[in-house]
Amino acid sequence: MNLFKQYASYAFGAFGHDAFYATLSTYFPIFVTSVLFTGHANSAQMIGAVSAMLVVIRLVEIAFDPMIGGVVDNTRTRWGKFKPWLLGGGLVSSITLMIIFTSIGGLADHNDMLYLIIFGIVFVILDIFYSFKDISLWSMLPALSVDSKTRTKFGTVARFGSTLGAQGVIIVVMPLVYFFSQKFSGTTGQTQTRAGWLGFAAVIAIVSFLGALTAAFGTKEQKNLIRENTEKTRLRDVFKAIGENDQLMWLALSYFLFAFGYVITNSLLLYYFRYVIGKPAAYSMVGVITAILGIISVVLFPFMVSLIKRRGVYVGGIALMVVGYLIFLLAGTNVTMVLVGVAFYFFPYPMIFLAALMTITDSVEYGQWKNGTRNESVTLAVRPLIDKLAGAFANGVVMLAALQSGMTGNAKPSDISASGLLQFKMFIFYIPIILIILAAIVYFGKIKLSEKRHAEIVEDLEKKLEAEKAAGQKIGD
Repeated sequence: MNLFKQYASYAFGAFGHDAFYATLSTYFPIFVTSVLFTGHANSAQMIGAVSAMLVVIRLVEIAFDPMIGGVVDNTRTRWGKFKPWLLGGGLVSSITLMIIFTSIGGLADHNDMLYLIIFGIVFVILDIFYSFKDISLWSMLPALSVDSKTRTKFGTVARFGSTLGAQGVIIVVMPLVYFFSQKFSGTTGQTQTRAGWLGFAAVIAIVSFLGALTAAFGTKEQKNLIRENTEKTRLRDVFKAIGENDQLMWLALSYFLFAFGYVITNSLLLYYFRYVIGKPAAYSMVGVITAILGIISVVLFPFMVSLIKRRGVYVGGIALMVVGYLIFLLAGTNVTMVLVGVAFYFFPYPMIFLAALMTITDSVEYGQWKNGTRNESVTLAVRPLIDKLAGAFANGVVMLAALQSGMTGNAKPSDISASGLLQFKMFIFYIPIILIILAAIVYFGKIKLSEKRHAEIVEDLEKKLEAEKAAGQKIGD
């Protein structure tokens, strides 16, 4: 299959996938705190209940992600092991995304307990099928090539697509919400309604499923001696494969700290523009800036890796993000300075993500070399597991920050007290700064799986497997 077609298909799959993730992790909490329970007699309690459920469900469900990776690894069909889960997961998660952006037949207004029960069931289904799609999409990476340079190209174009998807949502979210609010609820101006948010969610759901279709039918798994050296993954081997891969475990810790801090700030930015600055419409500029910078960042990634290697990209990128946070702290309500802070804060993010993703991908061969078995989906399941874990905690932090700071419903900037603003800054700035600095320290001190070391491991594996194959043929003769 033509490589350009595969690159484009994989990129569009990542585009729809990250648009979905941004909607779920960043904008669903905003829908809950700003619109869903507006006018509800027990709005604070219901927001708190939904927040707690999101955290608990995701914490419980992520324990199953490595097992989902094992199921994908054990899948054998004429279409390969990834495509059936991409399509099935994409369809079900898209449908359930639209459901959670509703009051579930009015239950959110009239029957709190029944709403919470049905919401919990729907969200569990969403999370499970999203996990199958997420793990299938990203664990395709080591199956598309065992060569680090080719993987970097696939990873780069995928991150190009995912960056446009995630940052594109920032650009369209409020215009779409306003448009559908006016279309279906007859509102004017910048009034938000449930119907407006549902219309936005429906657009994202459709884009996400079309991305899954494109990735499924536009890519091809590579067949070679290293990939053929696989065995059926037993349940007891799933966590063993992860736990015995020390480089994967250290990367997991570092990336969790980084992702947790990043998602908190990213999720609270709309609150900053709405409740601190008082200009929610200006938030769309964040999407424009980050989309442009994201493209530049992704394009520069191969060059930066060749220049300073993955370690330099990861640690140096975090240093640049800290500069962005310092600008945030000095900006106050100055929109221009806030946007400058956004630029410094976001620009290195796609490169840091790619550095982490490439390290995880290379740890597939590292684990195979160290432990004698190859586990593609189980290993790559760690990255979405961490993203969901970080997202679960971040969702809880975001809703807590909104409640503690008084940034719920139709509150205005003038309604936010000095203490509320101070608490909000602690959540959006101070805690994330500490988290990402710790992430840099862990990566710098513990990750030894460099590009050079991975190439040596692949060469060693090929020689070993070719020798074993030759010895088997001699015995057969």
